[in-house]
Formats: sequence, C-alpha cells, structure tokens
Amino acid sequence: MDAQGRGRVEDIDPADQWVLNPETGEYELRLAPSAPQSRVPGQRGAGGTGRASRRRGAPASASTSAPAPEREVPPPRRRRTAPEEPPPGRRGRRRPAKKSKGKKILLWTGGTMALVVLAAGTAGYLYLQHLNDNIESLPDDGAGTGGFQKDQAINILLIGTDKRTGSGNEGYGDNGSAGHADTTILLHVSKDRSNATALSIPRDLIVDIPDCPTTQEDGSTKVIPGSTGVRFNQSLGQSGRTPSCTMRTVTELTGVRPDNFMVADFNAVKTLTSAVGGVEVCLAKDINDPDSHLNLPAGKHTIEGEDALAFVRTRHSVGFGGDLSRIEIQQQFLSSLMRKLKSNDTLTSPSKMVKLAEAGTKALTVDSTLDDIGKLKDLGLELGKLNTKNLSFVTVPVRDNPAEKVKATVVLQEEPARQVFDMIKEDVSFTEVKKKESEKEKKEKAAVAARLEGEKSDPSEVRVRVLNGGAPDGSAQRELLYLQNEAGVTKSENAGDADAEVARTTLEYAPDQADQARALAEILGLSGAAMKPGESVTNAQGLPTMTLTLGKDFKGPGVKLDAASAEAPEEARKSTADKVECAK
Repeated sequence: MDAQGRGRVEDIDPADQWVLNPETGEYELRLAPSAPQSRVPGQRGAGGTGRASRRRGAPASASTSAPAPEREVPPPRRRRTAPEEPPPGRRGRRRPAKKSKGKKILLWTGGTMALVVLAAGTAGYLYLQHLNDNIESLPDDGAGTGGFQKDQAINILLIGTDKRTGSGNEGYGDNGSAGHADTTILLHVSKDRSNATALSIPRDLIVDIPDCPTTQEDGSTKVIPGSTGVRFNQSLGQSGRTPSCTMRTVTELTGVRPDNFMVADFNAVKTLTSAVGGVEVCLAKDINDPDSHLNLPAGKHTIEGEDALAFVRTRHSVGFGGDLSRIEIQQQFLSSLMRKLKSNDTLTSPSKMVKLAEAGTKALTVDSTLDDIGKLKDLGLELGKLNTKNLSFVTVPVRDNPAEKVKATVVLQEEPARQVFDMIKEDVSFTEVKKKESEKEKKEKAAVAARLEGEKSDPSEVRVRVLNGGAPDGSAQRELLYLQNEAGVTKSENAGDADAEVARTTLEYAPDQADQARALAEILGLSGAAMKPGESVTNAQGLPTMTLTLGKDFKGPGVKLDAASAEAPEEARKSTADKVECAK
C-alpha cells in the first residue's frame, strides 16, 4: 500500500492495520488518525459509513458510525525507541489489552491474502485470456471423435509440418509449398493411464487418402477428392487438405479414430526446447550434416533452439540415411523431452511453466474442440499421469516398396502392422505394466486364469455352435470352416446371428464341458476372461453344446483373438521413453 503521509511505514505493525467493524462484520484498514486513508481495492461501504467516508478522503475519526460498546480501535503499534505521548483525542483512555500473536497473524494474513487473491485472480484471468488468444485452431470436419474424454482411452494425432512459417525458418522446409505431414505420431494413452504408445507413421508410406469434407475460409464445405497409392505426407497441405484429412487417412490406415489433433511447425521445436532450458541428447558418433545444419561431436549435449531443430531434422548422417532413421532420432529426442518435462527441475519452476504455456499455445495449432486453455490443461493433466517407462515409441512396420527400382517409398508389412494397430485399438500396452492389486482383485484374477488350467479334450470331441455377435458379415461361417477343416473341431455348427452385439468374443460352457472349453480356448487364443462358465444348450441332434459368440474383436478365421497376450512384433522398432539412447 502507499505509505505516503503515514510516516515511516516500517515502524507500523501490519497486523494492527486491520480491525473488525462491528456494524459491517468485515475487517477494515485503520491507520493513525492523522494519516489520510488509502483505498483498498474491492472493499465497498454502505450508507456512507466507515469505508465510504474514507473513500471521500475523510479521516477515520470523521465516520458517522458510532463505535460498538466497549470496543476500542488501538493505535498503530510502533517500535519501542523512546516514550511517546498518547495520540491526540486518545489521552487518558486505558490502553486496550494486547492482541494475541495468533489474532495478529490471522488479521494480517486475512487482509494480505484478500489483496493477493484479488490481484492474482485478475492477473490470472487476464493471463488465461492472453493464452487463449495465442491458440490457433482449425475444424476437425467430423474426422475426430469430438474430443478426448477423461474416463476413456485417448488418441491424439501429432503432426509436424514442413511448411516454412515464422522468421528464421527461411532455410528449412519445402520452399513455396503449403507443407506436408512431415512427421506424424498417433499418441494412444490407455484408459487407466498406466501406459501410452506413440506410433510413428512414415511420411513415405504408400496409402490411400479418402475423400475429405473440408471447411473453407468462408465457412462452406468442400469435398477434396481422395487419392490412391500416394505418400502419406500428401494427406496435409496438398490440394487444400487440412489436418482433418490427415485424421481421416490415419483412421483409414490403422482403424483408430483420433480424438484430437495438434499441428506444430519448425518454431515449436525451437521454442519448446528453449522454454525448458534445453533437452539432453546423445550421439554415438560425430555428426556434421550440411542439410539439417547439425554439427556436433559424439557424446551427450544439451540442445535447444536451432540446434534442437537441426537434431530432429537430420537423417543423412544417422542410420541408413533415410526417413526411418530420422524417425528413430526423433523418438529419442521426444523421449528426452518427455523426461525433461516431467522432471522436478521443470515442474517446480514457475518461470519455466510460464514459458512452456507461452511457447505451447503459440507454436501449436489444434482442432476446434481443443481450442481453450482449460481443455489443454485437462489434457495435460491426463498426460501427466504417465510414467515414462511405460511410454512406448513404436514405428509402423514397413518394407521397401517392391514396385520401385530406386527405393524411395515404403509399404506396410501387413501382418505385423495389423498386430500393432489391433494392440492400440484394444488398449493393450506395449510394455509390461505392474499394477498394485487388492487381495480381492488378486483372487479374481487367479480364478480367471485357472479356467485355462486342467485337462483338454481332443479337438474331435469339442462340440460348439458359432454365433456372430458383431463381427463382419459371414464371419461365423468362415470361422466354422476353419474349425472343421483346419482345427479338427468337426462337431461344430453355424448358429447364425446372436441376439445382441458384443465387444469381445466369448465362449460359454457348462461345468462338465470345461475340458472342451480349454481345448477350444487354446485353438482360438482365448483368455480366461473370455471363457464364461454357465450353461450348455442343445444342438439340432439334442446334444449339449458350447456357444462361441464372435465379437467385434474378431480378426478373421484362425487369427488368435486375445490381444492381451500379444507382444509387439520385432518389426515395430519399439523403444521406451525412460531409456537414454545414443543416435548412431
């Protein structure tokens, strides 16, 4: 507060400046009677009493309100340097009892915190508005799910574009181009937040880009025709395609529909790394890449700004010199950035957090369902629950395009790629996640696992009927043919469609059919959770039979159904964010 006209402010005990007004029931600022009174923001009087009079410049003694009986307003306590005469108008009165230390602290804290909260609230609101103004957004054109949910698995599409925007980026990117989907990562966060998978999609992967309804600048919608057999990076920028088209292409490729997208240009790498004070990287050899401008000796380095951008752009000097090698070095960089973001050095530094908020909101373009700082904060809180050791970096399994003599593009390795996509769709971790379980959960888990233990019947003795409960049309018949012709389950029959669709395939059986159920579970790859002890039904011959209901997780005849028991294929090039690796 302004101490002008009040003498030496350091001689006044702040605790004595706040006094309870018995008429209003609020604490008010009281200074020496001879001093003019300062305004206290946010305090308003009523009926011209007390604070209202002071707002007009009247001294406290001019208040028209009568003091409460037997309550005195003590003068400000001064340091005991020399005896003083009592203030005018107070001579002869008995000095009131000294306030206890606890009451003084309460008064001082209450008054100070009132001002701090008011100031911080106003400044905080203005700052949040400022951050909101930083955020740029684009429509998702219905390509996403409508936004992530706190109680569901999260899929965020992260897109790095090579469009040259901002000062200092003239030497990078595709000159004169609208940009491409140069770096694309589908970040999947599990429903229970125990693990996450960052799936890198090679820019040179040959894909089919679907037709893309796209919002134009005037608000109208234009359908941009799709393309077949083109590079994935053409899903953005080319032919007027926006990030919503990249979302549709990812859904077409993986079967996973993203909730939101975030797009970053070159500035994002520079500003985010500078905001956290640099990111540590490691090189197994000296690198001098004139294309990316990276020039660093072997060893560990803390890089930010231009050096960080050069690091993630280099490819000719690492690995085999192609885009897949660049993906690996980017994954190492992102692992290090994640460790730095979650470190105490960052989380306990208000200045770094403010810089991050500034850099993040300025550098990223998000979809229109994520264009609010509150939503971004909620997403950040969900991502903050992750442990880096359970954040897996995975690359879509690919191979050189056999149609090319000069290898420039890649195509899917169908089987391992589908396995990776299925693990993400079914929320399966690529790492072993150890969870703390209650005794009840342990017993239930043991009981479920026990369903697979024991004798197994010969396949020829297994009697089962097959229902379609959500699998593609014709699945029951195709599975039946597989069981009869390849698995030896000759006593099986097609029972048509189930009464209702189910998410997961189940096998229901009676207690005396447990040996048959275990045999069929082994053939189909069913988990104990998919086995449902219950009752048998009778088939057309009047014989008891089990019921196999194919759910939406059915992948095709002969394909193992339990993704929870699957492991990431070697072709996926898996790494985790907790490990420090050196680029080779």
